[in-house]
Amino acid sequence: MQQSKEENPVRIINSVAPIRICDNGGWTDTWFAEYGKIFNIGVYPYAEVQIEVFHTQEQKDRIVINAENFGDRYTVDEKKSGYDRHPLIEAAIERMKIPDDYAFHITIFSEAPSGASTGTSAAVTVALIGALDCLTEGRMTPHEVAYTAQSIEVDMLKQQCGIQDQLCSAYGGINYIEMFKYPYASVSQVHIPNSIWWELERRLALIYLGEAHSSSKVHEMVIRDLENAGPENKKLNDLRNTAELSRDAIYAGDFNALGKAIIENTEAQKRLHHELVSEKARRVIEIAKDHGALGWKVNGAGGEGGSVTILCGSISYIKRKMIVEIEKENPQFRNIPIYLSRYGLRVWVYGE
Repeated sequence: MQQSKEENPVRIINSVAPIRICDNGGWTDTWFAEYGKIFNIGVYPYAEVQIEVFHTQEQKDRIVINAENFGDRYTVDEKKSGYDRHPLIEAAIERMKIPDDYAFHITIFSEAPSGASTGTSAAVTVALIGALDCLTEGRMTPHEVAYTAQSIEVDMLKQQCGIQDQLCSAYGGINYIEMFKYPYASVSQVHIPNSIWWELERRLALIYLGEAHSSSKVHEMVIRDLENAGPENKKLNDLRNTAELSRDAIYAGDFNALGKAIIENTEAQKRLHHELVSEKARRVIEIAKDHGALGWKVNGAGGEGGSVTILCGSISYIKRKMIVEIEKENPQFRNIPIYLSRYGLRVWVYGE
């Protein structure tokens, strides 16, 4: 049976962007830190966006959002003020000002669990902006895409948001980020031999703690303390220092030094507030210690939910035994297979 015109897009735009782990120096990429140093690693699974583009006259509904992970497909009411079911997606569409002669259906998907503290929302926004950019004049650089994504969260949605997640998703790979004055930053990608890259990839494990991370009163307390302490306070400097240590360790191929830097960052997080390293995270860390892990990092801002990155030792079967024991410990704990992403935002078009 022949498909209707409505089912045949004239163009299909695809984009992917990596999530982020091991964000040493996190909390220093914020307005209250004023300046910061961050080390992070872009990894697969990606956030994926696909846009089916139609001629407006052929479509009853101009903008359709399919948030696949949530089983939520709906039409955007452009006459309605404010944002409805998925504010981040809807705000990004509004920000990009797509010409009225385009109709489009947007599908968004990620195998990374929502609320894993791995910058998934930033990856989604970066991938979405990169894809929507194909429907406007000119092309944005990865840096411009990252800053547009961050501005959507901060300026349009009025959320607390640093800059490192968006930059990692836009650039991919292993990054050393220097924020010289919020929000302006430079990104230096850490290029290492394949043998070190492959070994780092083999040693890393990402453990999801089984419940979505969300901002909490603990984070509000930490922010109040930090904004009143000034940019040169010891707690922020301790975090900044771990980014430099991590960069130098990975350049040297020294996994013991990298593990120490990762642990040091988690301890510095704990000094911000003990609840930033949750009871579930502590239990995962205990099991990792028992299996000779070199380091562990509570991803993102920390707190309830989220995930932990573990840097394992040199023997693969011990890593696998560790993962089995972690998953047996709590039915909510889950290993998320990851691979280092050599690329950041990727966009390609199929069709006219």
